[in-house]
Amino acid sequence: MSVQFKLPQGWITVVDKVSFDLRQGEIVGIVGESGSGKSQILLSLMGLLASNGRCAGNAVFEGQDILNRPPKALDAIRGSAMSMIFQDPMTSLNPYMRVSDQLSEVLIAHQGKSKAEALEIAIAVLDRVRIPEARRRIRLYPHEFSGGMRQRVMIAMALLCRPELLLADEPTTALDVTVQAQILELIAELARDLKTAVAIVTHDLGVIARLCDRVIVLYGGRIMEQGSVDEIFYDPKHPYTKGLLASTPRLDEKVHGALKTIAGQPRAAMGDFPGCPFEPRCTLKVERCRAEMPALIGNSTGRAVACHESGV
Repeated sequence: MSVQFKLPQGWITVVDKVSFDLRQGEIVGIVGESGSGKSQILLSLMGLLASNGRCAGNAVFEGQDILNRPPKALDAIRGSAMSMIFQDPMTSLNPYMRVSDQLSEVLIAHQGKSKAEALEIAIAVLDRVRIPEARRRIRLYPHEFSGGMRQRVMIAMALLCRPELLLADEPTTALDVTVQAQILELIAELARDLKTAVAIVTHDLGVIARLCDRVIVLYGGRIMEQGSVDEIFYDPKHPYTKGLLASTPRLDEKVHGALKTIAGQPRAAMGDFPGCPFEPRCTLKVERCRAEMPALIGNSTGRAVACHESGV
């Protein structure tokens, strides 16, 4: 998949030939710093790119290519077979509608339930995501819930139709650590119990370590490295992955020094140059890195690295 946006200076590539798979019951984390193209991958799958965006390639879901399908064709699976948890529940929920109406309309539209049936199912799902007194609170408006409770409502809405695929875009942003832990445990439980495939986008490596089975490291719209959580955290290969891990503060270190950083800034125009996007900031770079993008080379276990100087 590739994603581009039209700006005054022309078309800018933000996701460049990204390819991965997602299996039933598996949680895959997509990690990278801000602007690496993480969220645009999920929005492309849902057909929710901004009006100045376009995507190319294929996204095969249950045997059908869903990329660039017309909205009416996507509506048959959006919210039912595939759902999304957005980053900010306050702006994703309709502030003028009661939670009961927002949840019920999903079941009425996708499963033809009556309003009474839909309400009972919605209450049961709110109970499942551990909202206290769900029968009473379902008739409240979004602003009457805390941030953590609104995020639970978003998760409940995404799960009403027991989707095969759940896309989560920074689902724990702006939540305190206690609520964050509860939300992550809830997502893990749902993947385990319902066999839902989950793709979660985040810049928080702690979330990745706690929740995911596999990790995709994205930089400049390209995959730099991918592998299991243990492989990425305990044996990182790509210089960017090593930099990300080194720049994360650790509570288990007895002696704390200066916070490590990755020198330099990301390129302004991603994907519009021949070499590796990380080359300007890389400590291992050679002349070849500027002229030639390294291929993502993997092994039979699914571990893969895109680097001229470091391989699997």
